[in-house]
Amino acid sequence: MNIVDTYKEDFISYLKKEVTVKEPKNLYAPIHYILQIGGKRLRPILTIMTCDLFEGKPKDAYDAALAIELFHNFTLIHDDIMDSAPIRRGKQTVHEKWDVNTGILSGDAMMILASQCFNKYEPELFKKLILLFNKTALEVCEGQQLDIDFETRNNVTIAEYIRMITYKTSVLVAAAMEMGAIIANVEKSEAEKIYNFGLNLGIAFQLQDDFLDTFGDAATFGKQIGGDILENKKTFLYLKALEVCDKKDKEKLLGFYNTKINFETKTKEVTELFNRSKIAEITTKEIETYTQKAFIILETLSIPESKKEQLKNFGLSLMKRSI
Repeated sequence: MNIVDTYKEDFISYLKKEVTVKEPKNLYAPIHYILQIGGKRLRPILTIMTCDLFEGKPKDAYDAALAIELFHNFTLIHDDIMDSAPIRRGKQTVHEKWDVNTGILSGDAMMILASQCFNKYEPELFKKLILLFNKTALEVCEGQQLDIDFETRNNVTIAEYIRMITYKTSVLVAAAMEMGAIIANVEKSEAEKIYNFGLNLGIAFQLQDDFLDTFGDAATFGKQIGGDILENKKTFLYLKALEVCDKKDKEKLLGFYNTKINFETKTKEVTELFNRSKIAEITTKEIETYTQKAFIILETLSIPESKKEQLKNFGLSLMKRSI
């Protein structure tokens, strides 16, 4: 078993011990459900890994890692409601298995539980962690609102899109890593570097998610393939296609994305249009660009080369994933 698998296994054991179903069951059962149906556990692993890389005690990072995982899954419950998504990690979404009201309330409870995780830290450490958590949580909400706003706009730029995914996805990856560094009591400059490493890695991660939403395998991806197309999401794939496709395809694509009517062939036709414009190859290059930005920052960290290599290999594994 490699070190990343060990972090994951140990964290899952801690999660199972800390998060149980209690009364009222209809509040806590959905929380337990979404936390137990899998997921990559990317963010909590990064918190624990970063603490360890900076010579901190991994166990000291468990509560911050749990806060990150609770918050992340809270956002998933609410995102799935907003997107009317039927599947998450290959299973029914919370609002489908229960109902929308239950999903909203259980999500709200998860946000509170996440915040409470920091209560176990000493006052000075608590203050640093909760300030970073609150800043990040608000940025994630801002990113989600931008995502919603983009659905009704036809003039979204790629720069605006990168800003949106930075807030909606990347800042949480970055904060997860900075929390590990804070717990390890590193210099502020090193904590800032690891934050920026996570920020670029998070952008690459989300671009890979967008790529898999269209070009992934439904059997391994765990979500509905083509969901972004059906929801008229202004992803990098869509925005880049508008830039590079011919006039006929551009008009066709705008037509698809200016209607809420979803027909059987919409996903198929848009995917074929993306293929004609070589969007898969262009997106893959963009993912590599942000991954390399992260690795450049990695080289400036004051940690042994062996530990830099560990982070680099983990980053590369994320970019080669199919889920």
